[in-house]
Amino acid sequence: MTAYLTQPTQDEFTSARAHLETLIAQLGSDEATTMTHAALEELVTREGRELQRRLAQGHFDLRAAREAARSSLLGADNVERTHRRQRSRPLVTVFGKVTALRWTYGARGHSGLSPLDAALNLPEELYSHGLRHLAAVEAARGSFDQAVLAIARATGVCLPKRQLEQLAARAAVDFDAFYDGAVAEPAQPGDLLVLTLDNKGIVMRHEHLRPATQQKADASQHKLPRRLSKGEKRNRKRMATVAAVYDQLPYVRVPADIFAELRPVRDAATPRPRAKNKRVWARVDKSAEEVTAEVFAEAQRRDPQHQRRWVALVDGDRHQIARVRAAARRQGVEVTLVVDFIHVLEYLWKAAWCFFDEGDRAADAWVAERARWILEGRSGAVAGGIRRSATRRGLAASARTGVDECASYLISKRRMLRYDDYLRAGLPIATGVIEGACRHLVNDRMDITGARWSVGGAEAVLRLRSLRSSGDFDAYWNFHLEAEHRRHHVSRYADQASPTAPMMLRLIRGGASS
Repeated sequence: MTAYLTQPTQDEFTSARAHLETLIAQLGSDEATTMTHAALEELVTREGRELQRRLAQGHFDLRAAREAARSSLLGADNVERTHRRQRSRPLVTVFGKVTALRWTYGARGHSGLSPLDAALNLPEELYSHGLRHLAAVEAARGSFDQAVLAIARATGVCLPKRQLEQLAARAAVDFDAFYDGAVAEPAQPGDLLVLTLDNKGIVMRHEHLRPATQQKADASQHKLPRRLSKGEKRNRKRMATVAAVYDQLPYVRVPADIFAELRPVRDAATPRPRAKNKRVWARVDKSAEEVTAEVFAEAQRRDPQHQRRWVALVDGDRHQIARVRAAARRQGVEVTLVVDFIHVLEYLWKAAWCFFDEGDRAADAWVAERARWILEGRSGAVAGGIRRSATRRGLAASARTGVDECASYLISKRRMLRYDDYLRAGLPIATGVIEGACRHLVNDRMDITGARWSVGGAEAVLRLRSLRSSGDFDAYWNFHLEAEHRRHHVSRYADQASPTAPMMLRLIRGGASS
């Protein structure tokens, strides 16, 4: 729509002032004195939003009235825009819909330039950055349907679900660039640098499964036409790789301390050092190898001279261990690999049920004794001992499966089960951080009943949840707004500098002065 601006004959905020006076008169009327506080809240909320919308519209009108016309503008394509006219564009904000009127400069066959758009950092789409921010927060918190309702309650704006999904995706586009340029937090002398990874499946739409999984899904037969039966839910997921890097002070312990930490109720008088400068994230659009490389890049950013001790907590998966070792070789850094002690306990319990009946309390003492031996650095002796016990008892091959699995695990991972050395050095021996990340990054949001994800939609939500979990969302949002300005405005002008970029950036950083 084209509109032509005349010199203002009245204050641009007249409409806002009139609405405020009307609201004040309404609140002071005899009728208002009979209202309940709930009705009063509803009235002030509804009319207050309209007042805010009119204030925003008044400011847009003021900026349009004060914008000086130029004879021409030179674009990044070195084409002079000499055709000048005033155009208006709608913008749906957190207050409601407003209209921005501004000078636009064009040339035949080339896109127009609007300096006031750059000054305001207007988005390309209909919806404001404020609504995009809300979409990012709410989409990361709960389902898209719940996000639509939450935004409507908070702003009165009815944002369609498809548009909300698109806004959330746009909000996450600068995730990689943000961390690529991040400055590492200073670590304390002697801090350990801990790296850890895990995998978690996300139910995907069929067309967004990886090719091998898609083929298996196509080959599977369903017993029922409208419901997946037991065992048929396989091959419906795409694995997301969850990663964490953090700093931690060494914490020297003995085996008895580990058993105390495994109790349902811990002793609060002996607090453990907490993970610091923790960054957690999950990726479904990248392979496990690529995410492992990201983990080592983050660690390298924190310790470029390799002056600290690097510790990689793993769950025993041989492919994961191979990826970590390969990345360490490429990085030229020595990494101490530690197998999660909780996984070791699970293997011990598998072996225990070969010797004891389910629910037998003696199994608990049996597991505790062998766990203590493993913590003392005697994993090889435990493996040999349980195998000999199974042989002496004459257990059949089918009855000793748990024993053989446990023994093989302890033998194959023995170089990463030196818990006696790890405890003396104060190293962590459990993957609680990454297990928690798998739960709150992936399960709590991506595993909502009935959810079926696309790669793009899942990746956007995972990025937003990762930013919030790492405590980086606010810093990221300022970075994102600056990136939006460069992408959609600065890059379109000659010399990569829009006429009003410096003031816009100062306003984002909160540094503008009157």
